[in-house]
Amino acid sequence: AAVTPDTRLIVLNSPANPTGGVMPLEDVQEVAALAVKHDAWVLSDEIYSRLVYKDGGGDAPSVFSLPGMKERTVVVDGFSKTYCMTGWRLGWAVMPAALARRVELLMVHSVGCTATFTQAAGLAALEGPQDGVEEMVDEYQRRRDFVVAALNAMPGVTCATPAGAFYAFPDISSFGATSREVADLLLNQGGVAVLPGTDFGANGEGKIRLSYVGDMPVLREGMARIARTLATLEEKKTIKS
Repeated sequence: AAVTPDTRLIVLNSPANPTGGVMPLEDVQEVAALAVKHDAWVLSDEIYSRLVYKDGGGDAPSVFSLPGMKERTVVVDGFSKTYCMTGWRLGWAVMPAALARRVELLMVHSVGCTATFTQAAGLAALEGPQDGVEEMVDEYQRRRDFVVAALNAMPGVTCATPAGAFYAFPDISSFGATSREVADLLLNQGGVAVLPGTDFGANGEGKIRLSYVGDMPVLREGMARIARTLATLEEKKTIKS
């Protein structure tokens, strides 16, 4: 129902922020079929495409690879996640040549050009050894497993295991507080910064997003602080009931 004849663009983000979910091939194919049916474009945000865990299939299917989709797909990617080059502000997009010429005009007259040393760094990342990326993904999976297990051990919290990216999106709706209220409590009382699920849309109510990019000592401390803080909400809920 969300896609109609008036739809001009469908946005995909897989692996996804904030859930870490990876769209299975069947879902990607269904989106592609809808785009063709309604003559719509697809913007595929694939910034986390290299960050897919082995137990999640190890791969995120791209709509760009499907028959007939190259002429109506824009793939957006970059260096910030795969190569930890967040501050370099470097990325790229793949699209039909005619559209690329229009986007080039927009970029030249809006941001000028990317610094040459930044471009050189990007080439070095792409052309250099990739074993560091694989090691990083394995380490993120270890941190993910710890964080998800710690969250699910907290009374009132449930968390699915993400297949990619580096975010957990636990359900905290049982506490009877909004996502914003829980996020503010964790920050002000627990000293832990998370995002309320509603920062990503109304359907995020009852969830919070947290990142497990930090190293294990930081994650252990963070999970302990979250557990202590949420325990105060659990106590209040018990008293009310």
